[in-house]
Amino acid sequence: MTQGIQQFLPLIIIFAIFYFILIRPQQQRQKKHKEMLDSLKVGDKVITIGGIFGIIREIKGDVFTLEISKDVKINTTRNAIGSRREN
Repeated sequence: MTQGIQQFLPLIIIFAIFYFILIRPQQQRQKKHKEMLDSLKVGDKVITIGGIFGIIREIKGDVFTLEISKDVKINTTRNAIGSRREN
């Protein structure tokens, strides 16, 4: 019985290390990104994952209308928002 446990112990340790080094930090980043997306409102300055800077002018469900220049607006999905600009 103990030989079986001893054989699987290295595998269990490797899985635990893998979880705490890779999986858990990624889950935390995803949670923070989702919280940021849920808190966005009209007037917030954002950057898309494609690198486009814009200001949110309208939100309809999962579609955001961004003003990227004077009188230039684009529609993008919620998932395309990469981050919020602070300035």
